Amino acid sequence: MLSNRLPLIAVTALAPALWGTTYSVSTTFLPPGHPLLTATLRALPAGLVLLAVGRRLPRGSWWWRSLVLGTLNIGAFFGFLFVAADRLPGGVAAVIGGVQPLLVALLASRFLGERLTPVTIAAGTGGLVGVALVALRAEAALDPAGVAAALLGAGSMAVGVVLTKRWASTEPPIVTTSWQLLAGGLLLAALTAVVEPLPTSEVTLGAVGAYAWLAIVGTAFAYLVWFRGVASLPTRVPAFLGLLSPVVALAIGTLVAGETLSSGQVVGVAVVLAAVGTAVMLGGRPARDPARSKTGVRDKVVHN
Repeated sequence: MLSNRLPLIAVTALAPALWGTTYSVSTTFLPPGHPLLTATLRALPAGLVLLAVGRRLPRGSWWWRSLVLGTLNIGAFFGFLFVAADRLPGGVAAVIGGVQPLLVALLASRFLGERLTPVTIAAGTGGLVGVALVALRAEAALDPAGVAAALLGAGSMAVGVVLTKRWASTEPPIVTTSWQLLAGGLLLAALTAVVEPLPTSEVTLGAVGAYAWLAIVGTAFAYLVWFRGVASLPTRVPAFLGLLSPVVALAIGTLVAGETLSSGQVVGVAVVLAAVGTAVMLGGRPARDPARSKTGVRDKVVHN
């Protein structure tokens, strides 16, 4: 029942709420023009912290599964996200990323047996429109490379979320989350070393605090509760909760930076909240067990 799931949904919603602080923290305290470095310093320390707590390395197929999931959910997603944010002004990256719930719902219907209803499609479309009203500015420009990065980031995360759900697990979420963050962080570190120069400006105390916030709170804790929600809730629910991130970013800009809300943004917030509420309230049959073969005999699988 929904009432039984509300505490888990509320905890899972903390993840996109924390992600909503990323733009403000990054633009205020971190050196500009280093998206891959920022992504690396989010993922790698977070993975090391969780690994130190979980104290367990992958076994068997989970070596390559962790690499795949870490690449999709962390490495590729973070890299594309920061490149898009660096190249697309006016919230364009957030708007393009708003297609992710629809992608997740579509993939989950195909690979997890979750129902794709007209209401879900309508909620996803409404959420995308709401994010556009919240984040898009009149002066926004469409940089082709930035648009491509935003689309690839949304697609990468959508595939990663569905695979995370499909590859079930008996390991604690803190363990599998650490594997993904480490795999993605190592990939990002390699890319950073090859294609992005290090900052030449002096590292300030504010920058150190910002990196610590992004790594420990905005990544280690946020992804831990996020993947716990992905494992336990219908896949569409965490995906739609992700739409709360630009709403939180807008709230921070209003409360901290003194920005003024437009009427369109107010409407956008209402539309986003309605879309998220609709996705959460939707009923649906349980997902088909992906571990069953066509003969109906349960295959032997390593659970997530």
